[in-house]
Amino acid sequence: QVQLVESGGRLVQAGDSLRLSCAVSGGTFSSLAMGWFRQAPGKQRELVCGFSRSGRGTQYVDSVKGRFTIPRDNAKNTIVLQMDSPKPEDTTVYYCTAVRMELDMVVMNREGYAYWGQGTQVTVSS
Repeated sequence: QVQLVESGGRLVQAGDSLRLSCAVSGGTFSSLAMGWFRQAPGKQRELVCGFSRSGRGTQYVDSVKGRFTIPRDNAKNTIVLQMDSPKPEDTTVYYCTAVRMELDMVVMNREGYAYWGQGTQVTVSS
């Protein structure tokens, strides 16, 4: 089974930056479409960004466009979410997710993903 382990979540101040990582094991990394979701208490799990199995296709939720990116220099078997200019409203648990794909396309819906990490807490103070 594919296993995902997130790391890098921490307490930061608004205006700082941080970098979340997700280590992938148990699968063929190049066959996985992947993404980052976040879920605040009492709310639906929300797509932050997703990328296709090749990494060339990416999608971001409007609220993070221009602030969050998926770097192109990730190590194999690891994905990264670079968070620049985080805001207090970005505070929540962030989840790494993946699904095996035959096609090189971004998966946008939570229901489209098969594997999930346990989450890493990001807290942004004002």
